[in-house]
Amino acid sequence: MELSKIEKILKKEPNEAAEELLKEVEKAYGEIPYILNFMKQSPELLVTKILYDNAIIREFKRLDSKTIELISIGVSAALKCTHCLKMHIRVAQRLGVTNEEIFDAILIAGSLSNAAVLAEGTRAMDSENLKLKDECEVCGFPIEKEGTE
Repeated sequence: MELSKIEKILKKEPNEAAEELLKEVEKAYGEIPYILNFMKQSPELLVTKILYDNAIIREFKRLDSKTIELISIGVSAALKCTHCLKMHIRVAQRLGVTNEEIFDAILIAGSLSNAAVLAEGTRAMDSENLKLKDECEVCGFPIEKEGTE
């Protein structure tokens, strides 16, 4: 969104600005996400959230809309945000993304989520196991005692 358009929106009453922005969101998504509908009760917050989200998700042109929705699907699946996941699936389908592509995004998210769980768990386990041994106070690596191999 151009800076001049943002300035015009910010000069309006919060409720009026919120309604205008919600129409823009509906045009982009084909629907209004739940959280934005909920936030209508706080138009000052709604306006800033929409402007912030728009600047990140819709304004830069390095990624196309389908890629953005596939990323959104993967992140929503990994975070277990069912509402976001279902909405981004609908938006992706409206953009022509196939079920196979959507499933691939979910599989990638699952693989990365699995890796994150394994990495976090094994690092915590190693950290606790090191505490059972003599270790360097600075780097945490085990200290070999003289006479041991």
